Amino acid sequence: MRYVALLRAINVGGHLVKMDRLRGLFEELELADVETFIASGNVTFQSRASEAPLEKKIEKHLEAALGYDVETFIRPVTELPAIIAAQPFASKEEKAHGLYVGFLKSEPTREQRDQLAALSSPQTEFYVGGREFYWLSHISMADTPVTGKQIERAIGRTTMRSIVSLRKLAKKVGVRA
Repeated sequence: MRYVALLRAINVGGHLVKMDRLRGLFEELELADVETFIASGNVTFQSRASEAPLEKKIEKHLEAALGYDVETFIRPVTELPAIIAAQPFASKEEKAHGLYVGFLKSEPTREQRDQLAALSSPQTEFYVGGREFYWLSHISMADTPVTGKQIERAIGRTTMRSIVSLRKLAKKVGVRA
């Protein structure tokens, strides 16, 4: 199966990793057809293993090689079109400043969903769908009152990608979004 690994803490906060090194680390795990996409921790590969064991295996290997925790969120590339097409803010997205998708390890609890919803304001809105949440910002991300730490306190560890990046990733791996 073809997967995408969405890595947290790659090329942010001083954790710089060249993409050829990142590809090499994935190849050391005997994953096939490894490719990286933009320098923000998106890696596609082939494997017969299932998601949860792959996440743990990759996290352990990256931590040993890089010296810090690299939380890994894996999705089959065939799920990308549905994630992109969810469009919870379709009528508002065009006028907004940005739409981001946050990836989670598992579906959040009702309490976590409520805590995330409590962060909504006229400037920023949230929607949870499965193991992803959507963040629509009506203002620049630099100006939003919501921080990544607040989001993670509400809903748990995550890595986020812009909808624009996800559309480009889907196109690169040949799935129609």
